[in-house]
Amino acid sequence: MQSIPVDTARLGVLRCAIVPEAKISNSETQEVKKDRDGNTVYTVAVTVRQDRWRISVIEIAVSGEPKGIEEGQILKVTGLVAFAWAMGDRHGISFCQSPRSVETIYAACCKSC
Repeated sequence: MQSIPVDTARLGVLRCAIVPEAKISNSETQEVKKDRDGNTVYTVAVTVRQDRWRISVIEIAVSGEPKGIEEGQILKVTGLVAFAWAMGDRHGISFCQSPRSVETIYAACCKSC
């Protein structure tokens, strides 16, 4: 599987859409996905908005629980990597990054809301 580094500075505004949730690897048993080191893998849903473009939502997999992230917060995402995948007739792109590489940036306007 080929990894593609993502330049997040070119993505525009990144905002948390859904707070981090533990990723489920087996929906029947509700088994939580773990990385190679045994850390729980979390998914953070992030909206991406570039100038004059529609909003897209990407899910970013993060090893270890990202702390202090709330819905609506503007995020600074570093170390983001994309992976192309295919399973049978299905295909797509997955996004992941290293632990502690998601930071929150509080927008001043949100404090007065």
